[in-house]
This record gives sequence, structure tokens and C-alpha cells, in this order.
Amino acid sequence: MHPKPQTASVSNEEGDQEHQHADSAVRAHRKQMASLQSVLADGWSPGPRPSRDPGGARASLERGHVQTVPVGYISSCFANKSGTPRQPGICTSSRASLQLRASVFNNPEHALAGLDQYSHVWLIFLFHKNGHVSYKAKVKPPRLNGQRVGVYSTRSPHRPNALGLTLARLEGIAGDTLHLSGVDLIAGTPVLDIKPYIPEYDSPLTRLNVEPRFQQMDSSGTLDAFNTIEEEPGEGEHVSSSQISAKELSGSASGSEVTGASELSKMLAEVKDYLQQGELFAERRPADRAVITGSEPGQDVPSRVSYGPEAYGRIAAWIRDPPVGSLGVRFTPAAEQELAEFGPPESTDTGRPRFQFLRGPEDAAAAIRALLAADPRSVYRRTRCPDRLFFFTLDTADITCWFGDGFAEVLRVRPACVTLDAAVTPAPPQ
Repeated sequence: MHPKPQTASVSNEEGDQEHQHADSAVRAHRKQMASLQSVLADGWSPGPRPSRDPGGARASLERGHVQTVPVGYISSCFANKSGTPRQPGICTSSRASLQLRASVFNNPEHALAGLDQYSHVWLIFLFHKNGHVSYKAKVKPPRLNGQRVGVYSTRSPHRPNALGLTLARLEGIAGDTLHLSGVDLIAGTPVLDIKPYIPEYDSPLTRLNVEPRFQQMDSSGTLDAFNTIEEEPGEGEHVSSSQISAKELSGSASGSEVTGASELSKMLAEVKDYLQQGELFAERRPADRAVITGSEPGQDVPSRVSYGPEAYGRIAAWIRDPPVGSLGVRFTPAAEQELAEFGPPESTDTGRPRFQFLRGPEDAAAAIRALLAADPRSVYRRTRCPDRLFFFTLDTADITCWFGDGFAEVLRVRPACVTLDAAVTPAPPQ
């Protein structure tokens, strides 16, 4: 058992946190002033917006020189980097909104017409809180616990072009504002572009039979049989012997026929994919096969052909099985009681704190558990000072916790001293 930190120690750490917030605010102010002075030194002057295609803009674009303009700034339940999930799938209960700037489109809501037909959107954004603009060819992802890999094999924010890509669930659109969930962006993040997520285009797992020539029946009719069996017959339709009905497999006409047919269809679809890969593999020249398998030209190539999810994409082994495992998360009774005091955003009780994005204490508890289970600490904090208290802000709550051997414990949940509106980086004048 690990001894719990004393109340006095918690108070001292919270005092240190306030000093760190103050120092961070001073540094951020100095950075903004330096950036403003740099812009003024380059000859910026107020005036009408330049034309959409000035004389040298096209040539500059062809050379790859792009001047980006944020289409909006994120309002999020995460006020700073500490405690923000590193990937969007970690905390599905997180909430955010994105309001388009009127300076980009005269009628921003027109640019969103039709986007409500999609469930998810890609957001291309800027890592505006990197702290420095340096970057290296190899980085240390936190999930690798200090091991180095190439920057382009990771999602590291420290890149030659500090651009990020995230997938968010689109909860709804109200006028010129997108309401999102499952985000991993901090308040004030500049968003450069919005694109709909289309599984048929974006997910390798859904790219089945994309080439027309595989839709045609071959000389033996094998592929046609497989194609016809993928679609289950409707009610009252005759099932041919080539389609192998579930009734023939189960020997009964019970409700399990549908399940059996579905499972059979999935199995035959995998067999079909396997055979199609074999055809592709056999048709490729030896040089092409060497490129695909990573072998040298003339070297024997393994005959194994994959099927199922492996056939459409692969990822690094450390993503599925990282050296850093998930943590157990628990709350002290005091922390649970403090969290229960928070009300939902629509609460009218002025005597209790309320969330701005999260729907209530249960939503917040789920978000806290998801964040801490993924161990948001840096490699340095994890290895050099693992016994120190950890602080982060979630929505309008300041969270104090500590980490033990394989677990994290929440000690305090108090109303944040700085609102999220104040944490958002002010947008330039429109």
C-alpha cells in the first residue's frame, strides 16, 4: 500500500501550481508581444483584405509557399496541455465547439451546408502551444516510454510544419458553430480546415471491391458466386444452392438462420478477399512483389497472403501493445463528493459550480477516468519524479491527483480559478 499524501502537502502543491500558472501567463504574454512586434516589423498595416488571387499568389502556391488563415478557434473543455488527451479516441465524452470566423466567409453558415449529413469530421489545426519551433528527426513518444522513433512515424506536435489532424464526432451544427465530442484539442486551437469523414475513402477496412474488374465474373464464375452470396436474400426470395442458405447449415428454420447466414457471409467475404489477393500477388512482377514485401529483387518471397483487417492496413506493434500499460483510476471519498457538487451547463443554481461543456458529474467522472487511464504524464515526469502530484483542468474543474504503481488516484476536484472563456486565445480582429 502506498501512503496517501497529507493535506498540507496538497495545499503546498496547489500553491506551487498557482505560481506556475502565473509564470506561464507572463511567458505567454511576452511571446504574444514578440510575435506582434515581428508582424509590425514586417510591414503589416490595417486596411482592406487583399484580393483572393493577387499577382504573385498563384506562383507562390505552385512553389509550396502557403499563407494559412484560421477558419475558427476551438472552444474546448481542455484549458491547457496538461491533462489533454493525446488522441481523440481516448476520451469520447470530451466536448468542444468551433465557430467559423466571419472574416473568412461573409456567410459562414453557408460553408457548413450539407455537413450535418456526416457523423464525424476531420479537423486540420495548428499546434500553437508547442512552446518552441525546433524539431528533430527522431522523437520519444510517451507510449514508448523514452524509446526513439522517426518523427513521421508518430503524431508528435514537434514537426517541421506544426500541423495536426484529428477526428471528431459532429454532435450538431447551430448556425456558424459546430458542436463536437471526442476531441483532443485545447481551448484556443486555430483550425485551418474542416473535412467530412467518409469511411469509404478514409478507412482501409471499408475499401472492398474498389476495382471494377473484380466486380466482373471470371471465366470460372467463382467471383460471381461470392458476389451474389454477400447480399442476404429478402423475405420470400429463393435461395440458390450456390448461396448455401443458413437452413442447410443449421438444419432448422428457427431465428438462428439469419445469424448463421450473416456469419457465413462474413466468412465467405474473407475467403473472397483472400483469393483476390492471391490473384493480385500472382500477377505482380517480382520487382513489384519485392517492393511490397520489403525483400530484395531475386530473393524468395513468402507465399503467405493475409486476409481480414490485416489485408487492408497495418500499424506499428507498439501502438497495439505499448510498453506503457493502462492504469486503474480511483477517487477518494472527498473527491467524489466535490465532483458531485458540480451541475450541468443548464443548471440555474447559483450556489454551486457548473460545467460549461460536460453534461454533469457522471460525464466528468468518465472523462477523468479515460484521461488518467492513458497516463497523461510526460516521460520525464513518469521516470524522474513519479511521486509528485499531478494537476490538470477539465472544463471548469481543477483536478489534483497522484500516481502509484499501476493506478492513479484523484484527490481533489475544485472549481477552476480561471474560466475557459479567458483561456481561449483571442482571435484577431475580423
